[in-house]
Amino acid sequence: MENLWQQIDALRSEIGSFATTRADEVEAFRIKYLGTKGVVKQLMTAMKEVPVEKKKEAGQLLNDFKSFVTAHYEQLLTGIISDKDASTIDLSLPGQPFPIGSRHPVTLMKNRIISIFQRLGFAVAEGPEIEDDWHNFGALNLPAHHPARDMQDTFYIQQNPDWVLRTHTSSVQIREMEKGQLPIRMLMPGRVFRNETVSARSHCFFHQIEGLYIDENVSFADLKQTLYFFVKEMYGPNAQVRFRPSYFPFTEPSAEMDVSCFICAGKGCTVCKRSGWVEILGCGMVHPNVLSNCGIDPEKYSGFAFGMGVERPAMLKYGVNDLRLFSENDIRFLRQFAAAT
Repeated sequence: MENLWQQIDALRSEIGSFATTRADEVEAFRIKYLGTKGVVKQLMTAMKEVPVEKKKEAGQLLNDFKSFVTAHYEQLLTGIISDKDASTIDLSLPGQPFPIGSRHPVTLMKNRIISIFQRLGFAVAEGPEIEDDWHNFGALNLPAHHPARDMQDTFYIQQNPDWVLRTHTSSVQIREMEKGQLPIRMLMPGRVFRNETVSARSHCFFHQIEGLYIDENVSFADLKQTLYFFVKEMYGPNAQVRFRPSYFPFTEPSAEMDVSCFICAGKGCTVCKRSGWVEILGCGMVHPNVLSNCGIDPEKYSGFAFGMGVERPAMLKYGVNDLRLFSENDIRFLRQFAAAT
């Protein structure tokens, strides 16, 4: 055992003093000490001659020695790699540029819409994506068993059917009105969920921006002028607009607004269903029941609300003919918007 200790001690001194930056000498070092017929292997073989009562101590000694040799070899190897790199890299060359990222087209469109309405004094409010029945339905004049609930194609939370994935960001409007801080002029952007068939024109999740303006003496004329301003700023002065009567349980009167299709220039395509028009938002005067549900006096205050999907205007703005492209994360598609603002 003492002979083994002396032999290893001598080898440690020999190995510790060995230094080189040549690859062939480092490889020779590996073969000599760590190879299949190297010094470490020979010492391991000699373990059979160690008395039984000394084997544990000798095994620990050999394992420590092997770790020492391996560490020294890795240190030599690192030195060779660093030396090789230093000799082949031209430090005067310019660095490799990082690829330029880009915002998602839905984010670009959301920011664009918000910036237009902010010029009219609208602030931004956000709320939870998982909502209770009251904020998503009840307060919006949609009591239990109301047939209009079927229009929403709702995803219910299985563990608690009173909670849903919000079907619209109107729930944020309710939360803002409940605060009682009048007047209100707010935008509510966010992701919403509906159990719809995924196709080129619809998806089970999408993004909305809703607007709400409540004050004394607010009229439908205020609503129309606000939306005319938005369309002209978004699509240019030549954009054509039309309003159609519609029904929403939380507004009365209600309307839908169409804009002339920029994909086909009004000639008819799959996006506009061959009509030349694309419906981009619903709107109307806030129903008195909704105001009352939120503690606002409908005799004193009135207001308008509107809501639009973000993907549909983005399709018109960027000439995209399939809504599914926005959620497939195809890098080839997304790279096209690197220069967009």
